[in-house]
Amino acid sequence: MSDYFGKDTPKLGFGLMRLPKEDDVTDIEQVKAMVDLFMENGFTYFDTAYVYGTSEEDTRKALVERYPRESYTLASKMNGHATDCPDEASVKAQFETSLKRTGAGYFDYYLLHALMRDNYHEYDDYHIWDYVKSLKDAGKIRHMGFSFHGDPALLDELLSAHPEVDFVQLQINYADWDNPKVTSRANYEMARKHGKSIVVMEPVKGGNLANPPKEVTDLFHAYDPDASPASWAIRFVASLDGIITVLSGMSTIDQMKDNISYMKAFKPLNEREQEIIKAAQKIIGKSQTIACTACHYCTPGCPKGIHIPEIFAAANIQIGHGDATKSLEEYQKVVGLTNHASDCIQCKQCEGVCPQHLEITDLLKQCANLFGESR
Repeated sequence: MSDYFGKDTPKLGFGLMRLPKEDDVTDIEQVKAMVDLFMENGFTYFDTAYVYGTSEEDTRKALVERYPRESYTLASKMNGHATDCPDEASVKAQFETSLKRTGAGYFDYYLLHALMRDNYHEYDDYHIWDYVKSLKDAGKIRHMGFSFHGDPALLDELLSAHPEVDFVQLQINYADWDNPKVTSRANYEMARKHGKSIVVMEPVKGGNLANPPKEVTDLFHAYDPDASPASWAIRFVASLDGIITVLSGMSTIDQMKDNISYMKAFKPLNEREQEIIKAAQKIIGKSQTIACTACHYCTPGCPKGIHIPEIFAAANIQIGHGDATKSLEEYQKVVGLTNHASDCIQCKQCEGVCPQHLEITDLLKQCANLFGESR
């Protein structure tokens, strides 16, 4: 493996966006137990963001107040298009807010958040690149980067214009490797062309690859019945050159135990395993499941309050696994709390913020038909 920035960082990172909750409140005691298990096994990278709800405060309680600052690395992010930050001053103020919430004193990694075609100009308009560079010069952050959901041409443009960037955070997983909308492979190759190290997000595609279509699960189990589907997904990306760490948005102790079991003494995929991944890619490429990662970026601005990711998850139970009864049961649970898929008014605000570039309004129509609704 070639030399690159961050190569000595343990290859499993703790993504703090999908923390365990009870009645929509973070279960801090469970998060503390997860942090302890993570740290005890030699892992050190934690990832949060200004827009992740209470995640930064949760990080303070579960990590920062309980461990020496030099014993872990912490990443957070500034969002140039947050709904509560309509101008340059309010966007820049996110940094001090994040520092206060976490109590971390400084950030080891600090990112411009979720750049894509529809919003990247906002970071230029608000002079955010220069601002974050000044934070690094002042020692308030150690490494600057950005998370990215655009196309390789835009990534090339950004990295050419901003060589001061230390790393990029990319969505990479075997299902999206050649996905023309997500372009995981092309973006990975562009980042490496510019000599940038990479933090991986969505290696399990919002949990979808932890429960892939049955044909894929059978393929994996035939080779190694003890390896979880998630382990195949995370090891695939961790085997790539130039990877600082692979973020997993762990929500339970069991998920963390599983990840630690194969990442503590990480072994890259062997040649036979790479061939099995290629076969899995072909199967998933034919799947009609909705490629939602449940990031919930679409829901805050929905004028009808539709729980879009939960509706898609319910639909995928039937589309991906053929269980129409359970699919309808889950859908009825969702719409018992919110509006139905058929209540979408097609304003498309959700599509403008979707990192997966999904045609959400058309997909909601499909869901409405799937569940027998009519307007």
